[in-house]
Amino acid sequence: MQRAVPRAIMAVMARPRQIIECGDFVLRSWRGQRDFAPAFKLIEESLDHLRPWEPWVARHSEESTRDFLAKSESKWANGDVYNYAIAKDGTLIGMCQTYRGAEPQGRRIGYWLHPAATGQGIATRATAAMVTEMFTLPDVEYLEVAHDLANTSSAAIPRRLGFTEVRREQVTPPAAPSGSGIDVVWRLNRPTPPVDGSRRP
Repeated sequence: MQRAVPRAIMAVMARPRQIIECGDFVLRSWRGQRDFAPAFKLIEESLDHLRPWEPWVARHSEESTRDFLAKSESKWANGDVYNYAIAKDGTLIGMCQTYRGAEPQGRRIGYWLHPAATGQGIATRATAAMVTEMFTLPDVEYLEVAHDLANTSSAAIPRRLGFTEVRREQVTPPAAPSGSGIDVVWRLNRPTPPVDGSRRP
């Protein structure tokens, strides 16, 4: 007789898909150093766009890109970070990731796009795909998005997707050059199944 797998063990084994189709673009896990050239090009072309809001841009280099790609594989394997490239017609247009939050049942989502890919709803659709994928994992009870209070355009994505603002918190230095030093944190809880077990219309 086959025994049921305990929820805790399922949580350890469960991983998101490495490729998530989103219609005209795709989210795919990073492919180690094979992705160095397109990843470095993507970041280089996005520096001016990212610099006001992303402190890591000040440390950008070929070495940091290689280190990022190397760590992406190990962090995926242990479940710390699920990092995806966003690709359209074979070209990288952004990145998105989900990483462990302060509590084991929570994860945070982050995202950014090449400046030429903004204003097309791609970040919202990519985040929506990440939300759906993360809630297939048995250990994820809620997701959060955090952005600097001054970055008002970033608030639109969690708001559109049904997240609720839950708190504002001081940022641990270094803060982004254009940042206020205060993060707005939005949360979305795992959907509750209907009591009778039937599907909602």
